[in-house]
Amino acid sequence: MLMSKNLHDKLLMVSSEPGVYLMKDAAGKIIYVGKATNLKKRLSSYFSKPVHTDMKTGVLVKKIAEFETIITASEKEALILESNLIKKYKPKYNVILKDGKRYPSLRIDIKSDYPNLAIVRKIAKDGAKYFGPFSSALAVHQTLRIINKTFKLRKCKGGALKNRSRPCLNYQIGACLAPCCLDVARSEYDDIVNEVMMFLKGRTTELVQDIKSRMKVASEHKNFEKAAQLRDKMFALEKTFEKQVAVTTDLNDRDVLAVAKMTGNALITSLTVRGGFLLGTRHFSFNETFASDAEIIETFIRQNYEDTPYIPKEILVSSLPDNSDMLEEFLSVIKGKKVRILSPQRGEKSQLVNMAVKNAVNRLREITASDTAIKNMLARLKDNLKMEHVPLRVECFDNSNISGKDAVSGMVVFENGQPDKSSYRKFKIKTANKQDDYACMSEVLTRRYGNGGKTESYPDLLVVDGGKGQLNIAVSVVKDLNLFGKFGIIGIAKKDDKKGETEDKIYKYGRINPVNMGKRGDTLLFLQKIRDEAHRFAISFHRQRRSKSFIHSELDDILGIGKKRKKILLTHFKSIEKIRTATLDEISALPGMNNNVAKEIKKKLHH
Repeated sequence: MLMSKNLHDKLLMVSSEPGVYLMKDAAGKIIYVGKATNLKKRLSSYFSKPVHTDMKTGVLVKKIAEFETIITASEKEALILESNLIKKYKPKYNVILKDGKRYPSLRIDIKSDYPNLAIVRKIAKDGAKYFGPFSSALAVHQTLRIINKTFKLRKCKGGALKNRSRPCLNYQIGACLAPCCLDVARSEYDDIVNEVMMFLKGRTTELVQDIKSRMKVASEHKNFEKAAQLRDKMFALEKTFEKQVAVTTDLNDRDVLAVAKMTGNALITSLTVRGGFLLGTRHFSFNETFASDAEIIETFIRQNYEDTPYIPKEILVSSLPDNSDMLEEFLSVIKGKKVRILSPQRGEKSQLVNMAVKNAVNRLREITASDTAIKNMLARLKDNLKMEHVPLRVECFDNSNISGKDAVSGMVVFENGQPDKSSYRKFKIKTANKQDDYACMSEVLTRRYGNGGKTESYPDLLVVDGGKGQLNIAVSVVKDLNLFGKFGIIGIAKKDDKKGETEDKIYKYGRINPVNMGKRGDTLLFLQKIRDEAHRFAISFHRQRRSKSFIHSELDDILGIGKKRKKILLTHFKSIEKIRTATLDEISALPGMNNNVAKEIKKKLHH
């Protein structure tokens, strides 16, 4: 490749020390971030060869117009800095896992009084114990259900233990010790916490043996009630244990990573093996990458294990990264113990990797087939609606209120046929007559599209929930904003059973009759799915607003009454009515109260 004089002169000045380099295109945008033990040697390799056998490098070099370097004290520091810069800039030619969702984990704060389990999606460095991540919300709820049935850990929500006047139903059915209102020995409760943590760590075999030993001791001491409780717990755990799949005989903890590629898409599968048993499978997909399997695995290890609550002693991979020694050191520092990265060629470990590869290939085939079906469906939708462009981005609005009270609207967004929940928006109706659905729709559309597309790009298709009336309002707003023709606009109306209609109707501006959506029906189902999601989202927001209105107390409107004083008043008097009938002396005698505040309370509540 012919290198510009500017790049050539700059390359002569590059240091031979370790560090990070940032490649930029002609627009000055960072398109690739890399690390090197010798910056000069690494950068020279990009421009010294006339032709690159590596496709990714060949494509990248053609785009490079400028580069920057950052010198670090060591290659290890370069590794960390590279990861941080990739997260910050998300360069086009770096491998970035597009599955950005946070998988659920279970959290237990062992420092709190009588700790309980909570489902979380963000892992914090707060001293609590985290278990997971689980492959799905269903998996974490199933695990929590087993724990709640087997162990008498408290079930109430919230980290802090709240004092109750009497035990809840969980105590009555023998599922909780009720530390909220009964005197429960901390040592007894801590034993249960330790059992739960052993179970979540996959140490079910050890736990069963421990419970069996304690059961025998209880029986020998003729504590038959305790022995029976331990027996039931042991049977429940053994039943769960039978459902787990044993994949190795050495009973060690390890993760297994494998990569699959197909038609421009790539996927990495992670198998979680604890105590020799397969506990779960997760898949991470991404596209438009020229990276090798080894590069993908290296990137995944750095992105995934940096914030994970538990790193196993061994990670098996289908392709060994070039920097495996450095990655092992990186993981060992996080874990505090030695971590090994291996690419086995024979034996049980090799069979585990092959299992991961098969899972990756199978899942990628499913994703590819689904993507193809969505692309074909969107192409048919374009033809049905006679649009110029395929509707890759669809926005849909729906209003919600009860007799005009707490009126809101919700906007949902579908990108490439899938909901993009990060782009959803909520609107509180501010100026329109809250009982006028047309006026509310007009206000919301004006607020969404009235900024000239400065904050958000325009959709390819706008869908409004309703018939010709709502459609005409939408068209009127778009025309007033001089946006008519920039994107398609349709209304979706429910079928009228009384008229014998068999399916929902799609209305387009300028047509009297509904649009014929074809015989296959998948395009209509897609639009109905979007409409139903907008309806769910708007109703959910309306319920939140309505709940806040119900929770609002008369005390909130009294000057000088904050959260603390409000809690003191309601804890002591139990109700607003009893506060209203209380004397000044009774109110002012409470902690944090005085005569002036008591007078203000009596005055406001009297009115």
